[in-house]
Amino acid sequence: MHRHKHKRSLRAGLGALAAVTAAAVAVVGTGTAQASVQAVPAHLVPKELPPHPKSDWYASDVTKGLPENGPFCVEHTLPSAGATHRTFWTEYDTSASQVVVRTGTVDAARKLAAAAEKKIQNCASDWVRDHPEGTASWRDYGAVQAEDGAHVYGVHTSYPDSEPGIHLFGVGRDGRTVTIVQWGEMGGYDQAPVADFERTTTTAVVKLYQE
Repeated sequence: MHRHKHKRSLRAGLGALAAVTAAAVAVVGTGTAQASVQAVPAHLVPKELPPHPKSDWYASDVTKGLPENGPFCVEHTLPSAGATHRTFWTEYDTSASQVVVRTGTVDAARKLAAAAEKKIQNCASDWVRDHPEGTASWRDYGAVQAEDGAHVYGVHTSYPDSEPGIHLFGVGRDGRTVTIVQWGEMGGYDQAPVADFERTTTTAVVKLYQE
């Protein structure tokens, strides 16, 4: 039972994003409703994610608030107020998510982006503390040029008798809007599509807007 519990914990950082249901909030109608759709920052679409060699990408609707599960590494860091998200999945274990948070001020956005990056930098050590029989590490893939800045990271987790997980994170900001993009699958650093993910992160930030 104990080992099975940890398998579920590891997969929660990866596969939970794929468990998308029809609970996504859809805005319909005309007039004011149409205006509210236009006010939402643009999110990624499936073709803008790193290509999967054996599957198309699928996406939920853009939904208000935070995903029910995760995002991995930045749980309890992002506010639900002002947040929207979209989850993505493939026919295999590869999945992804994007959260966009519209804050009240540029300074608040800077602080939120910094807090998210700090959580990702500490994610490996935090994960090992919660899973002492496992191992984890992280890599800083550096900054990418996009609007007011973006940064890409990688986090690897492994637990005995369970598949290892590799995660990529992009954190970026445009004015008072922050986005966090996560990609993950079972595997290691050698199969992480870093260059493609950097392009995905750049696209995600460029699609944001500011007043």
